[in-house]
Amino acid sequence: MLSAEEVLDREDVSEQARPRKGVPRLVLDLGVRNDPEARDLRRATELYERGRRRQAAALFARHDSLEAKVGAAFAAWPGSLDRIEQLGALYPRSALAQLHVGLARFWAGEGGSITAWREARDVEPDTVYAVRADDWLHAREFAPGLPGFTPSFSYRIKSDTPAEQLEALEADQSVRGRLLHGVALQRLGHPVSARRAFAEALRLAPNDVDALVADAVGRYTKERPVAAFSRLGPLTRRFPRAATVRFHLGLLLLWQRDVAEGKRQLRLAVATEPASRVAREARRYLGALR
Repeated sequence: MLSAEEVLDREDVSEQARPRKGVPRLVLDLGVRNDPEARDLRRATELYERGRRRQAAALFARHDSLEAKVGAAFAAWPGSLDRIEQLGALYPRSALAQLHVGLARFWAGEGGSITAWREARDVEPDTVYAVRADDWLHAREFAPGLPGFTPSFSYRIKSDTPAEQLEALEADQSVRGRLLHGVALQRLGHPVSARRAFAEALRLAPNDVDALVADAVGRYTKERPVAAFSRLGPLTRRFPRAATVRFHLGLLLLWQRDVAEGKRQLRLAVATEPASRVAREARRYLGALR
């Protein structure tokens, strides 16, 4: 989940014909992978972000995946816009390629970035790249990313590596297992899969407040936030003493940049169940917002 500071961060996005300073953002999603290529690409991305593009290019050059090709093209900025456009043409159904075409155009002061971001969002909606593209499309209206569900219950996952944890959660078909699997998928940038996991939890326990809230939060999109609010709002009357309802309503309002009402809902979450796990999370947000 994003911090409160990140929720309120703003990015001035427009298609004005003026190049931006520095190098374009680079987003490479490697999920829970820990193979040699994934380690190289993570290290290369870190080097790129620190301005050590020559060293980053050397690591990207070791591999032939689309992630490595995009990374290598960005490491060669500013003389690589044509190469990035070529990758976009070669991989028109890749959210990874289209997101970075949009970023390259935007940094170069070229038109067409919005078209590329829309394509990235639509062709592979269940990816980090689609979520990031949607961030750029709605940078002036919404907080970056998507609001995440916070379970009201405590939990511990008895697995070692992130890959093993994800596998264990996927195998757990209990209500809590489905909810935690959805949380993990949200954190990995797979909102469509997370939505399915939350819907499975709700089918198993149609009157469970956590399942109902998770299902509502999972339906949130920047194109149609009402799909979440229309389900979450009525839960405040159905479960007036459940902090999780107020907390998540406040969280969604923060994503809409309605800070005043968002803070009010977070305070209600704290007042409703002051010793709860969700109330602690609400206090963290309120502290950051101060």
